[in-house]
Amino acid sequence: MKRRRGFVQLAILHLLDEEPKHGYQIMKELEYRSGGFYSASAGTVYPALQELMEQEMIELLPDTGKKIYSLGVRGRTRLTEHSNKKKSDFWEDWKARWEWQNSEEATQLKEVIDQWENELRKAIKASRKDKDSTSRLIEFIQDTTNQLQKEIQKKGEET
Repeated sequence: MKRRRGFVQLAILHLLDEEPKHGYQIMKELEYRSGGFYSASAGTVYPALQELMEQEMIELLPDTGKKIYSLGVRGRTRLTEHSNKKKSDFWEDWKARWEWQNSEEATQLKEVIDQWENELRKAIKASRKDKDSTSRLIEFIQDTTNQLQKEIQKKGEET
């Protein structure tokens, strides 16, 4: 959840870099930029705005009657740091992320992860009674982690 909020915060900074906006405009623009795959809620956007305010990355424009947010100096610095790390277009990544999260593959992956978590909890509970079982479970998890790391590394070498 925190990772998603961080991505939303970064998106908000990008929007405010274009021009000051109020919360509803931000929500609508985030949805538009995702191609309709992401529907920003007040429960996500307003806490993200509050955190960005607390971090002094954004500020309210004075004397506007509405809460209009603008990018602060720290927010501009954060955007510069991000753009130095990533060479791809933020909004292309934003849209691709939400398209993927709404894909059949992502749905299947979430289902398999849920099954994995349930079985892992059962295995942990069962292993509490037997130290050998616990050792085997630890070894299994370490082997699985190593396989995932190798797969990630292999994919990184392919790109």
